[in-house]
Amino acid sequence: MLRTAFLSLLLLSAPLPALAAAAAPEVDCVVPSKPGGAMDLTCKLAQKGLLQPDPAAAAPFASSVRISYLPGGIGAVAWRSMGSQRRRAEANTLVVFSGGSLLNLAQGKFGNAKTGDVRWVAALGADYGMIAVRSDSPYKSLADLIAALKRHPDKVLIGVSGTIGSQDWVKMALVARRAGIDPKVLRFVALEGGGEIFTAMQANYVQVMSGDTSEATLNAGDSHARVLAVLSEKRLPGVLASVPTAREQGVDVVWPIIRGLWMGPQVPEQDYQRWVATFDRAMATPQFAQWRTQSGMYPFALTGDKLTQYVNQAVERYSRQAAELGLMR
Repeated sequence: MLRTAFLSLLLLSAPLPALAAAAAPEVDCVVPSKPGGAMDLTCKLAQKGLLQPDPAAAAPFASSVRISYLPGGIGAVAWRSMGSQRRRAEANTLVVFSGGSLLNLAQGKFGNAKTGDVRWVAALGADYGMIAVRSDSPYKSLADLIAALKRHPDKVLIGVSGTIGSQDWVKMALVARRAGIDPKVLRFVALEGGGEIFTAMQANYVQVMSGDTSEATLNAGDSHARVLAVLSEKRLPGVLASVPTAREQGVDVVWPIIRGLWMGPQVPEQDYQRWVATFDRAMATPQFAQWRTQSGMYPFALTGDKLTQYVNQAVERYSRQAAELGLMR
């Protein structure tokens, strides 16, 4: 009897490492668009990064990462959903955003939403705007496309993600304006996400797409599209290395795009800081850098307060640009 009691006491007082260590969380990554576009790629990059082994532990950063799709309003539906009382404090739910999300936020397309209404976690990378056509298109260069738009703007349908004032719309409007074309004469077709635009272009529902280089990287290998111009300062490495910039072709437009994750406004500070630290470690691994390149993105890593500061400055800049284009509500 005494021996049994003694053994029980030893078991109670012995260290329990398996119980003491916090279990890797189950994560829900929300894509605010349909599958196949750059938002989807961002979530999948986060998924790979979180499922790799944590250098500081003998387990992955997350036990699982479930990707769910919540399209609508280029992020507006996801913003409203996460702002609901039920989801405001979900500690393991991450939502994808892009520079386009910030542009819409600046224009009031998320209602009265402000940058401080959510918690900005991590920027995973960046890419650039691009202009593409079908692989069998008669337009072989940006000059060919511009000439066609000047001759018959009503006969060239341009697929964009979102409506007037969206990021894709602004990019193409700037290219047109720099080329001496009034953006108001162009025919835009509003779609939901880059994947849907590529599908529409393959069906010849639209003849041109204003999109992102990460989306082009995803589709270029299958010869689905011909990229006419990248909106970067200089030519990009990788599969798009042979594609000239718009600047090279006489159209001075550069459009970088941040890609990252945010979470609900009432997530406890401890959980928020845990995710900031998690992405700091995950993005520092050589494997993450390889996955980012494979996703068509380029190095751009910010987390926590530094990312929040960047977002605030970007929204202010987009607000000024939108006002100049007469897009402010």
